[in-house]
Order: sequence, then structure tokens, then C-alpha cells
Amino acid sequence: MLGVVSSPAPIVEAVASRLEQFVERMRTESTEYGPDAVALIDAAADTLVGGKRLRARFCHAGWQAVARAADRHATEGEALWNTCAALEIFQSAALVHDDIIDNSDTRRGRPAAHRALESAHRSAGWSGDAEAFGRASAVLLGDLLVAWSDDLVESAITDHAHAADVRREYARMRRDVTVGQYLDIAEESAWRVNDDAEHAHRALRVASLKSARYSIEQPLVLGASLAGADASQLTALRSFGHPVGMAFQLRDDVLGVFGDESVTGKPAGDDLREGKRTVLIALTREALDRPARGVVDEMLGDPELVPRQVEYLQATIRDTGALDRVESMIADYAREADRALVGARLDNAAVSGLRDLARAATVRTA
Repeated sequence: MLGVVSSPAPIVEAVASRLEQFVERMRTESTEYGPDAVALIDAAADTLVGGKRLRARFCHAGWQAVARAADRHATEGEALWNTCAALEIFQSAALVHDDIIDNSDTRRGRPAAHRALESAHRSAGWSGDAEAFGRASAVLLGDLLVAWSDDLVESAITDHAHAADVRREYARMRRDVTVGQYLDIAEESAWRVNDDAEHAHRALRVASLKSARYSIEQPLVLGASLAGADASQLTALRSFGHPVGMAFQLRDDVLGVFGDESVTGKPAGDDLREGKRTVLIALTREALDRPARGVVDEMLGDPELVPRQVEYLQATIRDTGALDRVESMIADYAREADRALVGARLDNAAVSGLRDLARAATVRTA
């Protein structure tokens, strides 16, 4: 097998193949729903195209680290590939719901799912409010994708020796990311009544639940569980995965403010227009006096921010040192993760791949 990061193509291709097979099965089983349901199935399939397959790659890496520590010739089975694919379906569900919550018009440089469904309503000449239809349909689309994800992971672990462990971790992942998403939107409303000194801590808790566990730690553990990991191996992978996930989310926060639209597929400063109360914003506010803080608070969350205002906020974040502090936190999390694998009873080649994959997840432009 080629290196996890240096050549992710075999993993991406294997997952894409499983997704195609699953979608075709869903199409066949959905014919009884009639022609109008085809649009929903097509929309679900569209969300599964593209992406970095990060969660699938970490799931594979977790399996590899444990399985090949026991048997260097261990080969991947359908249970692993289908679990990897199920994670990507769940990620699509989260992105569909996330774009509705954030009122995002684009995703990966294309119309967000609710906007695409809105456009389909207009093109079909249907009656009623196309925008309301798009949003309502996308809520149901996200729900359908969650159901698909559950269907695929359950089929993957039927009669598997470690099904109970996988099922338990998968359920925990679903709960964590849902609560994390709620806390994220709650913070956009609750920040005013909370102590300013607590904002960074609260933002880190959101990052842990909404992203760190779900994007890195839990996929790693799911793959390792499929391989029959023991307690010490799971501890090492969790101790590695969580700080990598935190660094991943902090990098995402930086890109949400400073990212290049041509690379990220999202408008520059999108997180500022959405009013995201990230660690980056919390640290910026800590460094400002009350009048300057009031100006920032007034601008954050304004969907009509013009480029000049975005540039003002970007400069403020830089000038307060908040950007440098977040970059330092990212580096600290990366070092913590690296230390977690020292002496761990895991496959050496897989550990090297994990470290490369961690760098790819935290040092990125999109």
C-alpha cells in the first residue's frame, strides 16, 4: 500500500468506488418514491462529489496503525472501506446543514445544496417560494444523508467482531458534532451575556465537539476499532487525534477570515459576515479597549460587509496579535500530537503516515 499522505489516491479512489456503488443501490431502492423524489436523490449524490476525503483517510490510517502492527501484510476489507465511505456521507450531511445555518451560498466553489434546490424549483416552474423550498428541502436532504450514513456503516459491521465498539463510537460522533453545531450557533447569540474572559475557552469547546473529535479523533478510533485496537492503542490515537483536530479547526478559522476565495471556494471573510465567534475573534476582542471592541462587535455578523470593512477587520485581527497567537496554538497542538505517538505500539510506517497526514490537515490553504 502506498503512503497515506504522499499518495492518497488509492484511498480516495476506493472510497469513491464504494460511494458510487451505494448511491446506485439507493437509486434502485428509491424508484418506488416516484419521479419527484429523483431530484432529492440526485442532490444527495451531488454532495458526495469531490472533497479531500480527510475523515476517510484518518479512518484508514487508524486501521493501518493497528492492523499492521499485528500483521504487516494485513489487507483492507469491505468493512473498512464502507466505514470510510459512511464517514464521508455523514460529512456531506453536516455540510448541507452547516450551509443552511450559515446562510452560505457556495460550497467547494459550487452553489450550496439549498441554493441548488432553490434553483431547481425555479427551473421546474413550480409554484410557491423557491427560496423557502430550497431551505426546507436541504434540511431533509441532510437528514437523508445521515440516514444513508447510518445504513452504510451498519451494513459494514454486520457480524463484525468489533461491531459494538464501532457502533458506540459512531453514535458518540453523531451526538458530539450535533451538540457542537448547536453550541456554535448559540455562541453567536450568547456571547454578549458571557464574560469576555470566557470567550476563548467557550470557542475551544465548540472546536473540540464540532470539529476536533469528529474530523480527526473519531475517524482514527473507528478505523482502529475495526482492527481490534486495545486500550493503550486507542489512548495513543485519541491523544494524537484530538490535538490534530484542534489545530485543524483553528486553521479552518484562519482560512475563514484570511483564505483566498479562488482556493477555498468561499468568499473572503465569510466567517466575519456570518459572525463566527471563533478563538481568533475571542483573542482579538481581549486585546482591544472597549470602544474598539464595540466597533468589531457591530461589524461582526453583518452579511452586507463590503471588502473595505472585511479588510479593516482582518487588519485589526493582525494588529492585536490574535492571528500570531492562533498560529502559535496550532504549532503547540501539532507538537502535542507528535509526542502522543512516541513509543506507541503502532505500525511504524503508519505512524510516519499519520504525522504526514497531520501536517497536511493543519498546514493548508483550503
